[in-house]
Amino acid sequence: MNNNIKSIEAILPPPHFHMVGDGFRVHNFFPSLPKIGLAGMSPFFLLDYGSKWLVPPSGTPKGVGVHPHRGFETVTIAYHGKVAHHDSAGNSGVIGEGDIQWMTAGAGVLHKEYHEEEFSRKGGIFQVVQLWVNLPARYKMTPSKYQPIENKDMTKFLLDGGKSFVELIAGEYNGMKGPASTFSPVNLFNAKLDRGAKAGFSFNKNYNSGMLVIEGEIKINNSGIAPENHFILFRHDGEDIVIEALEKSVVLVLSGEPIHEPIASYGPFVMNTEAEIKQAYEDYNNGKFGYLED
Repeated sequence: MNNNIKSIEAILPPPHFHMVGDGFRVHNFFPSLPKIGLAGMSPFFLLDYGSKWLVPPSGTPKGVGVHPHRGFETVTIAYHGKVAHHDSAGNSGVIGEGDIQWMTAGAGVLHKEYHEEEFSRKGGIFQVVQLWVNLPARYKMTPSKYQPIENKDMTKFLLDGGKSFVELIAGEYNGMKGPASTFSPVNLFNAKLDRGAKAGFSFNKNYNSGMLVIEGEIKINNSGIAPENHFILFRHDGEDIVIEALEKSVVLVLSGEPIHEPIASYGPFVMNTEAEIKQAYEDYNNGKFGYLED
C-alpha cells in the first residue's frame, strides 16, 4: 500500500427500516439517502439491507410475491436464514447462508422470493443484503439470465494465517477473480476478519466505493470508526483503503465504475428515459415478461 489513501466522505447510520412484502425488513441506504442519491454509488443503484432480526415461526412462508424487473441486475446475499426464489425464465432454488443469487433481469423477468419453507417453519435469525446493479444502456434489453453462486465456489484470499479472509463475489482482488460475470467493472467482496486482522483494498479513484459493516466494528485508514449496520461512503481522492477489525467483523465491500448515463426509475424498472419506463409497463401488462404462478 502507498500513501494514496482514499478518504471517508461519510459514515452513515442505517435509515429507519421498512417492509418489502411481508418477509423482508430492510434499511435502504440508497438511493433514498440524499448523501448518495440515484447515482452516488453507480453502477450500484439500490442497497436494501436486512439487518439481523428474529423471524417468528410461520406455517406460510413470508416474502414478496410475483413482480417484474427490467434494466438491471439483482444480487441477493444471505448472511443468516434462507431464501427460496423462482423466476419466469424457469430458474429456482434456495439461497443458503453465505450464498449469492445474481439475477440479470435485462429485457424483463418475473420474480418472487420467500423465506425458505423449513426456515419459515422453524423461524430464526434472518439477515440479507439485496443490491440492484444498473446495466449500461446497450445492455438494458439483454436476455435475462441467472448466476447461482454457492459459498463453496467463491474465491477466498486468506489473511492473518488463514483465520481471516476476503471472499470474492465479483471483480478482482490481489490477482484473484470472483465467479460472477458482470456487464461493467464491478468489485464485490465480503471481508471476514478476526479481531485485530487487517485487510487492504485498492480501487480506481474514479470508481464509486463503499462498505457496509454486516457484523462487528472496524477502523478505516487508521482513523474513522464504523460500527455494525453502518455504511461507509468514500471520496474520489485516492485509491487505497485499509480496514482493521476492532472485533470479529464481516464487511461487504463495493466498488465499481460509474455509468454516466441518464437514469429513469419507477418501481421495479431502471431505464434511461421515461418513454422506456412507459414501454416496460406496457410490455409487462401485455404478458411479454412471461408467466410465473404466484
